[in-house]
Amino acid sequence: MPDLASDLATELTAKRDRLLALLRGFESCAVAFSGGVDSAVVAKAAQLALGDRAVAVTGVSASLAEGELDEARDLARLIGIRHEELRTDEFANPSYLANSPDRCYHCKTELYTQLDGLAERLGVAVVVNGANLDDRGDHRPGMHAANEHAVRSPLLECELSKAEVRQLAVYWGLPIWDKPASPCLSSRVAYGEAVTPERVQMIDRAEQYLRGLGLRELRVRYHQGDLARIEVSLAALAELSRPEVRDVLVRELRSLGFKFVTLDLEGFRSGSLNQVLSVESLRVL
Repeated sequence: MPDLASDLATELTAKRDRLLALLRGFESCAVAFSGGVDSAVVAKAAQLALGDRAVAVTGVSASLAEGELDEARDLARLIGIRHEELRTDEFANPSYLANSPDRCYHCKTELYTQLDGLAERLGVAVVVNGANLDDRGDHRPGMHAANEHAVRSPLLECELSKAEVRQLAVYWGLPIWDKPASPCLSSRVAYGEAVTPERVQMIDRAEQYLRGLGLRELRVRYHQGDLARIEVSLAALAELSRPEVRDVLVRELRSLGFKFVTLDLEGFRSGSLNQVLSVESLRVL
């Protein structure tokens, strides 16, 4: 972690104070807590603003990558916020399994429905998420679910960008300040290909293998015919293409159930599966 600055920039200080004031105004809240940098900053702010009237809640299902739950638990302990785990059952929903472009809507609807029930049992007034200012321009059907369930987005409301969220994470001593974005495993399955626990497990194990090679920013995308499309940084492409590395990589992924293994020459880019979406398909979301 870089050295902490003694003071934040004036503009960011004002946004931090606005964030804390907003959360204090809720009187109590439950944070949808994935353990990523956005939800961690919201959880830290909620703990500072509300103390024991704030709770972090992590949804647990087959779409959660290996190790993420343990990291969330450790991070909640570090922050000092109460942590609850909530089993979600999106894989029982045929609309989720069909994996149309609104898949995330069905996933978040399941999460927020269960969060609503937990919040009521705990006497919590407001459910909040980690959406930030940069999330407005992306394809995010999950935000429709958030709106339907009156979920608040404190970072977005306080106009905090992703870069500013990372700065706050450094300021508050959160070790995941530079953690790459890690959306759920189901987001790696190409639209129209059924999402199944077996397929997301294949993806998870493939990504764990690549991380074991020292890679950080990566995706293993699942396409029709059990094809793996691997996205890594452009700098890592040459290393994975070396015959001795490539041959082992292909054998490893085939042992996991992939029939074809490919490297994407454009390299890593978040949300690349959204490139196939037409304007018409987005209008129905």
